Amino acid sequence: MLKLDLSKLEGVISQDQINAMAPEVEAAHAKLYDPAAPGSDFVGWVRLPEDYDKDEFARIQKAAAKIRQDSQVLVAIGIGGSYLGARTALEVLPIDGPEICFVGCSLSPNELQKVIKKVEGKDWSINVISKSGGTTEPAVAFRVFRDLLVKQYGEDADKRIYATTDKARGALKSLADSNGWESFVVPDDVGGRFSVLSAVGLLPIAAGGIDIAELMGGARDAMNAYDKRDMSNPVWQYVAARNLLYRQGKKIELFCTYEPSYSFIGEWLKQLFGESEGKDGKGIFPASAQFTTDLHSLGQYIQDGERHLFETVIYVDDTGCDIAIPYSDDNGDNLNYLAGKPLSFVREMAFQGTLAAHQDGGAPSVVLRLDKMDVRALGELFYFFELSCGISGHILGVNPFNQPGVEAYKKNMFALLGRP
Repeated sequence: MLKLDLSKLEGVISQDQINAMAPEVEAAHAKLYDPAAPGSDFVGWVRLPEDYDKDEFARIQKAAAKIRQDSQVLVAIGIGGSYLGARTALEVLPIDGPEICFVGCSLSPNELQKVIKKVEGKDWSINVISKSGGTTEPAVAFRVFRDLLVKQYGEDADKRIYATTDKARGALKSLADSNGWESFVVPDDVGGRFSVLSAVGLLPIAAGGIDIAELMGGARDAMNAYDKRDMSNPVWQYVAARNLLYRQGKKIELFCTYEPSYSFIGEWLKQLFGESEGKDGKGIFPASAQFTTDLHSLGQYIQDGERHLFETVIYVDDTGCDIAIPYSDDNGDNLNYLAGKPLSFVREMAFQGTLAAHQDGGAPSVVLRLDKMDVRALGELFYFFELSCGISGHILGVNPFNQPGVEAYKKNMFALLGRP
């Protein structure tokens, strides 16, 4: 299980203050089970690691096995919650299978062209992921890649399209039914940013050779462990700490990792918290950084800039490999004092030194530490943050499960495009 360390908040908020938040956190947690609470129609994710469709899960595993057998590339098409969770897992964990390419998450011709080049001369398939099928970015991308697939495979193209969409309605569901594409369900009671443990995330993750049964197992363990209703629960402590920091003017939460392949954890978290909390003129602004790289750019601001941020650091001890620093006869770089030491030791000292420096500089840190990042650990991490976000949104006094502001740019864009 992950370990939560709040010691770097000393001098900013105390354990007594955190403990005093228990009644607020308890009430907010209870709202996730209250049918009268705001957003109660979208809390299916709370019990999803246990209460998922087992028959569909088996179909997902079967479809993933087929993709792995007949495709060198899988083009996953989606935006926001339709791709961020899956891409996080496929970046963080080692994959064994076809290359998974993500499109439909921008309006960049350059990005589409790169993936078009990747599928040229190869066997490939599509997983299009959209609740409605009408979101512009993935709809445009799907039109482009479906056209290419039909040109390459003719009528057999329909056997290489997998649609993850609404169970009963919408443009994509209609297309899937009329063309006989195998389809999977975006659950009605699970919003996009909470959907990584549904077919939305599970099909591309499984196609990458990742054991989704283990992923769900890790999330299920977390679901049971973090349902504890007192302040010994790490989720409660994290929720209390971040809300106390917000009330003291810490309006930005910087999610930090120390492994480049973990950068998409930050991308997933930015959507999860940004869409859940950023409304009604409220909310902690979610940002992300990859250390130690960004210590040579953002580090100056974090250390000496305006004192309106705190860090949530996700640190993994064993990242799967290590390298010993060699001895040099000339020692021209004066690094022989590190000869023989593993690079992970240097990273650990950078981590500890950064925590101390930022605490001294008035940028306190919450630390989430894991022994290793395997499939079960990632399942736990996904659930830890989903539950934290749902509870925290209710403490903030907003509906954590809607996103009314997302539609504003779309309305303007459609008007400018002349959409009928």
